[in-house]
Amino acid sequence: MADDREHLNEWRERALRVEASVGNAIVGQRDTIRLINVALFARGHVLLEGDVGVGKTTILRAFARAIGGAFERIEGTIDLMPGDLIYHTYVDADGKPRIEPGPLLRHGEQLTTFFFNEINRARPQVQSLMLRAMAERSVSAFNREYRFPYMLVFADRNRVEREETFELASAARDRFMFELRMPTPTDETIRRSLVFHPEFHDVDALLEKVTPAILPWRELNEIGAAIQRSVTASEALERYVMDLWTATQSPKRFDIRLDGVDMDKLILAGASPRGMMALTRAARVVAWLDGRAHLVPDDIRAVVPAVLGHRIFFTPVYELRRAQIADALVAEILDKVPTPRS
Repeated sequence: MADDREHLNEWRERALRVEASVGNAIVGQRDTIRLINVALFARGHVLLEGDVGVGKTTILRAFARAIGGAFERIEGTIDLMPGDLIYHTYVDADGKPRIEPGPLLRHGEQLTTFFFNEINRARPQVQSLMLRAMAERSVSAFNREYRFPYMLVFADRNRVEREETFELASAARDRFMFELRMPTPTDETIRRSLVFHPEFHDVDALLEKVTPAILPWRELNEIGAAIQRSVTASEALERYVMDLWTATQSPKRFDIRLDGVDMDKLILAGASPRGMMALTRAARVVAWLDGRAHLVPDDIRAVVPAVLGHRIFFTPVYELRRAQIADALVAEILDKVPTPRS
């Protein structure tokens, strides 16, 4: 047991080095960096949202460099086909047809970070294949199974344009541990630096500031499991999590009300069991990063918006107002559900 604690402490130092190193290249996104790091060690996929040009690809490239292993990216387009994830064909210089591995297979088991840009521009058939790869970390092709056990998927959803897009189904969004909104920085000093300082105009130069291969990435699954085993929760914390779950299903039981919303007709389905498991997995990593072997309420509260906001499903009349209602509902849940002292 003492050896396990020592090993986890060594890994915690590495995890904090990853955050600090990524922070050398990315400014104004401290919360996003922390939550991506949490997802990394909780071994959960992430759906990113943010305006165009806020640095979603840059932050993922920075993490991929710090983690080690292979990074791959694909662009969602309306003409993308499921096979495009697996292979691509071309005619070589001698006029002969060739088949090469696609982005999912190109790096084999070394694939650690996969970025699906504008996933809602891809057809549902493509999304379905990606979801299977996320769930099973494998695909079948060429009469064999290919595995990528260390892969985490980060997907970005285009929120600006609605034409030629295919919104992710509710069940698809539930596959993502976190849904993170990556905001445009509001701090005036940071905004001025981003616009006028030349170093932020050269992404490759920025990424050189990130220390490469900080983590022995082939051990990530093992260390993630060790974190889950090592961080405990009191009975009061367990009751708190169960109350949060109930509140996503029946908010009126906790006297939760929203202006202009009929609470009797709001909820179609609350958070799933998978969602609540994701909540506790992420909270344990938060506790570990803070140097504790037990959960406190703030660990839970730190990840509730990112974990549960996209997992509460509204009836059709309110689903059209999801962007406004979901954040307000989660805030009310955190305010109204009694918080234990430990």
